[in-house]
Amino acid sequence: MSTPVAVVTGASRGIGHHVAEGLEKAGYAVERGSRAVAEVTDREAVERWVGDIVARHGRIDLLVNNAGVIDTEVPIEESDPDEWWHTMEVNVLGPYLVTRFALPHIVRAGGGRVVNLNSGAGVRPGAVASAYNASKTALARITGSTHLSGAAHGIRAFDLAPGVVRTDMTLSMPSHEGRTEWTEPHEVVDLVLALASGDLDAWSGRMVRAGVDTPESLRERADAGLDDAARTITLVPWGSDDPLG
Repeated sequence: MSTPVAVVTGASRGIGHHVAEGLEKAGYAVERGSRAVAEVTDREAVERWVGDIVARHGRIDLLVNNAGVIDTEVPIEESDPDEWWHTMEVNVLGPYLVTRFALPHIVRAGGGRVVNLNSGAGVRPGAVASAYNASKTALARITGSTHLSGAAHGIRAFDLAPGVVRTDMTLSMPSHEGRTEWTEPHEVVDLVLALASGDLDAWSGRMVRAGVDTPESLRERADAGLDDAARTITLVPWGSDDPLG
């Protein structure tokens, strides 16, 4: 069997670097994305980069959309519109474009998996850094759409919240000043490898969280059964008589 090919965006540092290293150690041929390789918000650059990967390897089996930014931690009324929109572009348009151009090749390879680095911020509003929260909620919808449209083609898609890993980004955030408990990078890598292996396909279209979930706990939970809405961002009706229920 040919060597499986993984594409990891934002892999020059932080979580993306750890994930790329872990995949390589597990036997993947890893294509590392960075701004120097292809700006994820640049359609032509992304399409060209994905085409080059396929030209060299002949396939893509795994996509990890990791590249992301956070806006300044201020209330929405104090936010900078340009920075706010840039955050949305990187965190939403970026993974959309890479998924859009990688997915046909994953289908042609016989199926594969997409892992989107999401956040607990995506499941709730925030008093500050509103673009980050909004972008991660939107990313979950991309994950869900990838899951639904790709299922018939052997595609599985997951939201992976990494917890709080000690990175340049988290260390620069006032909200994490004084933090003493961090998610270890290997906990994120272990989940990526488990998701990529197919062992956790029952979690496709759902969110898992490093530092809380483990491959073993997720397998056990899946074996016990998952409600349709479990670990998804879903409207909660007020009761059986709610017309939106």
